[in-house]
Amino acid sequence: MRKASRLFEIIQIVRLAKKPVTAAEIAAQLEVTVRSIYRDIVELQSMRVPVEGGRGIGYILRPGFTLPPLMLTVEETEAIVLSLALLERTGDAELRQAAKQVNRKIAAAVPPPLAATFSANALHAWGRPAPAPEAIDLAMVRRAIRDERKLALGYRDELARVTERTIRPIALIYYSQTANIVAWCELREAIRNFRADRVEDCEALDVFFPGEGDGLRKLWVDGWRAPET
Repeated sequence: MRKASRLFEIIQIVRLAKKPVTAAEIAAQLEVTVRSIYRDIVELQSMRVPVEGGRGIGYILRPGFTLPPLMLTVEETEAIVLSLALLERTGDAELRQAAKQVNRKIAAAVPPPLAATFSANALHAWGRPAPAPEAIDLAMVRRAIRDERKLALGYRDELARVTERTIRPIALIYYSQTANIVAWCELREAIRNFRADRVEDCEALDVFFPGEGDGLRKLWVDGWRAPET
């Protein structure tokens, strides 16, 4: 187990314990030596994590102290770093900005050994970022999905034919080149995918489809399954 992960686990064990936890008990859970736990406790205390106690007595967190609500292992931290990097490849400008804010917030909330992962610049998602679609705001699409709100689209198909569609958006898929809006199309009376880069114009309507989103998503997912023979 990496040292940073072990420090995290020690904090979690002591934080969740209802009575003082001895170094031997912590060592048994983490499968390390008792001496390693003693060293880790000293390091946590040097980082101003208020672990109190001693050998043979056990350790507790100082009463009234509130740890940051977000506690992550090194692997979980790296997963978030890479996920945030992948957002940089989407054409969703609002999500790109949100990714930067999340990075800063988490780095400020977690202990120093984990915060270093966010600034190490060691994990990258390579490739050319997808261009932002010109005629549709993906943030508006995401809000419409959450609010179960209909959208009016001018949509150009692969043959360059433009049709007017009223859709009930239920999902948004980000590909390397574009984003696809999954929606119930009232013109076709079926689930359809709409490439964001083929949208000519888009307007949020003052018409909603409350309570229908989950059922439409189930219909969409059921369509992935191969028919039984």
